[in-house]
Amino acid sequence: MSKRDFYEVLGVSKGASAAEIKKAYRGKARALHPDHNSDNPQAESQFKEANEAYEILKDDEKKAAYDRFGHAAFEGGGGGRPGGGFGGNGDFSSAFSDVFDDLFGDFMGGQRGGGGGRRAARGSDLRYNLRVTLEEAFSGLQKTINVPTAVSCSSCEGSGAEGGAEPSTCPTCSGMGKVRAQQGFFTVERTCPTCSGLGQIINNPCKSCGGAGRVEKNRALNVNIPAGVETGTRIRLAGEGEAGMRGGPPGDLYIFVEVAAHELFERDGVNLYCRVPVSMVNAALGGAIEVPTIDGGRGRVQIPAGSQSGRQMRLRHKGIPALRGGSAGDMFIELAVETPVNLTSKQTELLREFMELSEDNNPESKTFFSSVKSFWDSMKS
Repeated sequence: MSKRDFYEVLGVSKGASAAEIKKAYRGKARALHPDHNSDNPQAESQFKEANEAYEILKDDEKKAAYDRFGHAAFEGGGGGRPGGGFGGNGDFSSAFSDVFDDLFGDFMGGQRGGGGGRRAARGSDLRYNLRVTLEEAFSGLQKTINVPTAVSCSSCEGSGAEGGAEPSTCPTCSGMGKVRAQQGFFTVERTCPTCSGLGQIINNPCKSCGGAGRVEKNRALNVNIPAGVETGTRIRLAGEGEAGMRGGPPGDLYIFVEVAAHELFERDGVNLYCRVPVSMVNAALGGAIEVPTIDGGRGRVQIPAGSQSGRQMRLRHKGIPALRGGSAGDMFIELAVETPVNLTSKQTELLREFMELSEDNNPESKTFFSSVKSFWDSMKS
């Protein structure tokens, strides 16, 4: 029986691109794999046919020869004919490994390098929890922090080799950082056990770092904390994290800010709230009071006569500056009317006299107890 056209086998046109051919083969390989088609006796032969077609069409030179001469270009052993099956020449592995790399390369953590080896491992990111006061969050600050981390070894300049010598290519994986093993129809990749995936080995490890290329050390860093930070603000310092293994790039340092609670002010976003106690007399008569502001200054607010507990007055732009620009928030003064205690006999006498004269001066109480009386009356009826 004559062979089918290779383009027809893969279901692509003659002008298909390399990416389209690979995509088509990947679909065929999945659909026709014998392990998934035990009830289809034709699956294995169709699978081999697709593999043979892809072996020719993925190679530019073979594809050009096939486009010109057809199947005759590879008959008689003249062109590296793909052959039929999964036998000793490893043709299936050659074709399917390309697709395997696309499907699983990222998952396995591998990097195809054409013999160039894997990139040295990047250092880990670090987290530093920084606690600041509300005043520091308001004004911003520059702070020096000490971070325990791994830094590049000065003795070997991060190479891990004694005297700064260059590492040699791993003989097990030839610098690829991974090894392949044939298991049935599949080519399985694993991290190289000799070099742990680095693609290089050190014959004479540095005595200071033991071949790691880095050592543990406390680092002092100057950090700029911008005005307006709040609890949960994250500041990233690129390249200030842990040094990479054997000269690999460093990770990043993330500073997580926590703003401590304040004894006078309570924060809500960019706004501040300050609870100010006032005497019963001041609340009744009204008047001006001075209040503190977060910048260390003083603000003056006017209390309207007859103010009740919970009443708020606003001082505009006396709150916290916005972190990413814009005007500052406001400060809200909340009154807490204070009942006098430890009265003298004279004060008690005056308050009793005042109470007898103030029946019409407590409208809220009058309304409340009127509602209570109506409620009781309704319950009786």
